[in-house]
Parts: sequence; structure tokens; C-alpha cells
Amino acid sequence: MRYRSSNMRKWLTTKTVLLCVALFSFCLHPLKGFSQAGDNTVDALVEMGFENVGWTEDGRERVYVLQNSAYRLNGVGIGKAVDVIQKMGLPENKPCRIIVLDNNIPQISLYYKPIIGDSVPEASRQDWNVSYDLGESWKEARKVKGKNSSLFKVDILVYPQLYYKNLVISQIYRACLEISPAVEISLWKGAKLTAQVIFPAYNDGYNGAMENIRWGYLTLDQSVRLPHNVWLKTVVGVFDTNCYGAEVSAFRPFKDERFSLEGKFGLVGIGYFNGFAPFRYNGEIRWYWSVGGNFYWPQYNTEFKVRAEQYLLKDIGVKMEMIRYFRYAAVGFYAEKSNKARANGGFRISIALPPYRQKRHGYFPRVSTGFGTGTTYNAGNERKYYLMPYTRADDNILKKNQYNPHFIKSELLN
Repeated sequence: MRYRSSNMRKWLTTKTVLLCVALFSFCLHPLKGFSQAGDNTVDALVEMGFENVGWTEDGRERVYVLQNSAYRLNGVGIGKAVDVIQKMGLPENKPCRIIVLDNNIPQISLYYKPIIGDSVPEASRQDWNVSYDLGESWKEARKVKGKNSSLFKVDILVYPQLYYKNLVISQIYRACLEISPAVEISLWKGAKLTAQVIFPAYNDGYNGAMENIRWGYLTLDQSVRLPHNVWLKTVVGVFDTNCYGAEVSAFRPFKDERFSLEGKFGLVGIGYFNGFAPFRYNGEIRWYWSVGGNFYWPQYNTEFKVRAEQYLLKDIGVKMEMIRYFRYAAVGFYAEKSNKARANGGFRISIALPPYRQKRHGYFPRVSTGFGTGTTYNAGNERKYYLMPYTRADDNILKKNQYNPHFIKSELLN
């Protein structure tokens, strides 16, 4: 009897162990499948050229993190990433979120929530909600080490610059065309170094420094995203309009993301490079500021801006703008009035230059055109007042709108 009882206990013990192993294997199998789907999606995005790509998942949702370095236009690039994730990376019966970075700083998120029992067999681009809100899962997603890091990678971007003026009766227009390559390096999270050299290609009527090869922008900028959807950027270095110094800017969208606040403050000295001679400056310090609100009209991808501003010559005024955004271009009209100058106005055009696909090969410097080029028409020929420096080579109206959630949503539908 004792012998049978001992065998029975051994048999029960063995059976219990086998059941536990089977149960563990059964639980592990779907987890392995989920992990493989997420890893394969990340690998596919990296192969396309996206950077800082990673993923994580908890009981609430699956989160992908990526930076669009593969396509010139963010609307196009994000749309391509959505297509890949829909095809091979969506979880079953669980929401999915895509968080889009810029130089490792989170900008927007795209959120998809499946409808249980819906007759639609698969997700489409129009099912994704785009917002500045990153969701609660970002706290964990930010800890994920992304593949294909963007840090310490070099871009050589060529910016064509066209100037023209009509100030004399004997000649309709005087023009100057310059080719301005800039080296951009991502140093650490949110930081970028830019160094530019300007080469005159054609000059008819522009004298002085514009006749010579010379330094352009030489800047270091740092961007951070603060709580409550506040973006802060600081730029130091040599700007345009013969200025050097520092500028701090901030952006804050409201809960209704059609509305936002924007402002900047700069402290600069007057100085310039005379060719490649030592930097010249006169010790004079000036400051400027701009603060105002924006309204975005999603139906027509049109933005209205109102600003109160102080310019480099201490003239204080008001500026209003209306900008219409397209996929490859932006067209804006402006009007301004200060206490020291007559009313002025005009229009601005910014165009995204090809190539629009720009895959990088490891850490080898990537050569391409700058994000965009443009021109401003000054209808009042005002050349003394309303001056405020641009602080970056890629500072244009088209680039500033590339992470607008309403604009990205409209691009997903095209």
C-alpha cells in the first residue's frame, strides 16, 4: 500500500509540473508573437530610413516612437509610417499610438482605437486622431532605446537664396542669387549645431559683403518640451541682418488646438563677417520681442496670426498675417504698422525643394537641399524699420507648420 501511495504521489507531482510548464508555454506564446510583430515593424521602419525608432506595450495600448528622417515633408513621411504600422504592427483589440519626434523631442502623437465588433476589417489612415497630446504611455515609451539614432549624424544642406529690389527708374529689378551650403549636426537630445558658408552665384546691383564669399549662420540651438504642452527653444550664435546674440522662443497650443500662443525675445549685438576676416562688431546691444496668438482654420489649412512686436530699431508695432499651407508650399500675406514707420505689407512664399526622399547611409554625411527656399515681397519698399533677425537657416513659414496636427491629418487623407 505504501509503495502504491508513493508512486501515486510521484505521478501527481510529475503531472503538476508538466501542467505548469504547458500553461507557462501557452502564456508565453502570444507574448512572443506580440514582441515579434513590434520588432518586425521597427525593423521595417528603420529600413525605410526612419530614426530613433522604438516600441513598447502595456495593458492599455501599444506605442511606437519614431523620427521622420526619410522624407522631406513630415505629412508624407508620417503617412508612410502609418501604412507600415497598419500593415504589420497593430495590436489586436487594443489602441495603438505613434509618437513623432524631432531631434529626439516629442512633437505630436497619432492615436488609433479599434471599435470592437466593427465590420471594417482593417484600419485606414482616416481612423487616426492627430494631436499634441502624447498620452500617459509616453512616460514609459521615453525610456525605450530607439534604433537608428539620429545623434551625431551630419547633414550638408544647400540653400539657394534669391534677393531682388526695384529702387531705380533706369532698371526694373536688381537681383542677387546665392548658394549657401550649411552643415547641421545633431549633438544631443534637442540640440543642433549649424554652420553655413555663402557663395555668390549672380550679383547685379548688390554691393558690399554680398559680393564676397562669407560666413552665414553659425548657431547652436536647444529645444525642450515642458509639461502642459509648452515648447521652449534657445538659439545662440551669428544670425542674419548682421546680428549675433541669443533668442528664446516659446509655443503653447490651447486645449482646442486650433488656437495657440507664440512669443520670442532676443538680445543681439551688431556684427558681421567681412568675408573670412575676423568677426567685426561695434559693441552696441539691441533687443527685440514678439508675442501674439494664432488661429488655424483646418478646412482650408489656413492660419491667421496677430503679433505685437518691438524691432531692432526700437520701433513698436502690430503685425497681422494670413498663411495658406499646401503640401509643397506656403503662401502668406502680411500687414504691419509701427510707431516710427508708415504702414507696410506684402507677401511671402516658401517652397519645399526636391529631392523629397532622402535616405541616409549610416553616419556618412547626407547631402541634400535645404528644407525650403522662399522670397518676401515688401510692397512698401520699407528697408529701415520692421527689422527682426532670422536665427536659423531653415526658418521659414512652411517648416514651422510641419508638425501642426490639423495639417498632418489633412495629409493623411490625401
